[in-house]
Amino acid sequence: MGGVWFGGKEGTSSNVVSFLLGAALPTALLFFVLASDRLGEGLSIISLSWGSNGTVPPVGLAQEGNITQDQEVRFPGLAELLPKVAMEDRTVILTSVNKAWAQPGSLLDLHLESYRNGKDIEHLLNHVLVVTLDHDGFTRCRAVHPHCYLLEVQSANLSSANRFMTKEYLELVWTKISFQQRILELGYNFLFTDTDILWFRNPFRHITVYADMSCSTDYFKAESAPLDNTLNTGFYHMKSSNRSIEMIKYWRAARARFPGNNDQEVFSKIKNELVSELQARIEPLETVYFSGFCEYHNNLDKVCTMHANCCIGLENKVHDLKDIATYWKNYTNLTPEERKMGSFKWTSPARCWKTIGWHA
Repeated sequence: MGGVWFGGKEGTSSNVVSFLLGAALPTALLFFVLASDRLGEGLSIISLSWGSNGTVPPVGLAQEGNITQDQEVRFPGLAELLPKVAMEDRTVILTSVNKAWAQPGSLLDLHLESYRNGKDIEHLLNHVLVVTLDHDGFTRCRAVHPHCYLLEVQSANLSSANRFMTKEYLELVWTKISFQQRILELGYNFLFTDTDILWFRNPFRHITVYADMSCSTDYFKAESAPLDNTLNTGFYHMKSSNRSIEMIKYWRAARARFPGNNDQEVFSKIKNELVSELQARIEPLETVYFSGFCEYHNNLDKVCTMHANCCIGLENKVHDLKDIATYWKNYTNLTPEERKMGSFKWTSPARCWKTIGWHA
């Protein structure tokens, strides 16, 4: 679901396709709009509610220069909620949905069900925090999952996907950075996963301990320098540290230098600065383990997640991810001997590839 950073030789056709298609609809649902956090601008008034009961009346948000003392106001109840969801090592799995994605049979159902059908990962559901952008999405989330956080925005309709690069879209994708900063400041690590990602195996086994940020890729080349791979923030892990907090602050501040750009584009332009200025350690994740529709791997013996990136349209995503889920179930029903034969492969994402003129 995430947008795409250009990596390696910028301007190549594969990177352009990855950016235009991987970033559009999925990234638009990445996280929840509070209001503008542009440097120097006053922030709008919104209302927030969380959990199953508590409701917070509208509050005025602080300007960028006074964030720290107002974080509890901006994210009421978050500090109390995180301990209920976090793992023993204080890691929380984050995803976000709106009404359209939370409908029965849509992406939220597919995402949650993938943990139940995965290989020894159903327990991870206890550590998934679903952030919803509207009341309908919140109501539906509460019906199927215990950990839901409602972030209601009065000034924008987020029940359906916002068009790519609209003002609402830009505020949406930038707000996720503020929320994630607060999680890190509270001393929690997070793994953000787009909802159009199916989980099959425990991904933490392939996340490097020393990295400040481990990020999925649309295209991976082991021989390339790490930042030359096409990173995709539809799936990334950050551990809480002074450096990771400074990374996010630097990232947010860079927005003013590149007006009109989304978070992915800005990150692409500053990723080397993060390394040189902050000594940030950013590690790309291999597509053989963290696969997607951009660079499709069908090695079921290794795959941990499958992302419906490079795919246009909610219906197309749902259709092809359902096919993937069915093939995974069939694969898990095979005997070890049958799996070793290597003849069982899942089909290519036919609908999604058709939307961008690709053929299996």
